[in-house]
Amino acid sequence: MLNNPKNQGMVLWFTGLSGAGKTTIANKIAKILSEEGSKYELIDGDVLREQLNWDLGFDEDGRKKNVNIAGYTANLLSKHGVIVLVTLISPFKEQRDRIKMSINNFVEIYVNTPLEVCIQRDHKGLYKKALANEIPNFTGISHPYEAPLKPDVEIDTSIISIDDCVKKIINFLNEKIARLD
Repeated sequence: MLNNPKNQGMVLWFTGLSGAGKTTIANKIAKILSEEGSKYELIDGDVLREQLNWDLGFDEDGRKKNVNIAGYTANLLSKHGVIVLVTLISPFKEQRDRIKMSINNFVEIYVNTPLEVCIQRDHKGLYKKALANEIPNFTGISHPYEAPLKPDVEIDTSIISIDDCVKKIINFLNEKIARLD
């Protein structure tokens, strides 16, 4: 389904609020890549914080360090032909833009699902706690999210099915790869 005959590395950077569907979509794309035998790696914000950046807080400095580590790691992997799927809220536009400029074949995917829908999906109970002031600096509630102005792909999982979101991204990637040949 993904036509990447030269095994070109790239970074698919999924950004959006918690609960928007970033990881769900990335996992489906990862499954497709796995079935096709493509080299890929998934860098998920929650896993990154649990395994590597457990000592970083959720203040602005902690968030920026976490995103910078993900960007640096994704860049290294993509230089070796790996398709890297990064799922991070990554709330700061300037930081995302700086990372985008430093990585060849960077694709910014904005999962633009409305806050109200993300709150309804709150399977981890984080929004409930943030709205009760139990979690400080929660993106979308007490901490800002700066939306991308010109993402490569923009999807809203409240109006487009996950499968259709995946198809839209795969189609974009195939067009991008064809232009790189």
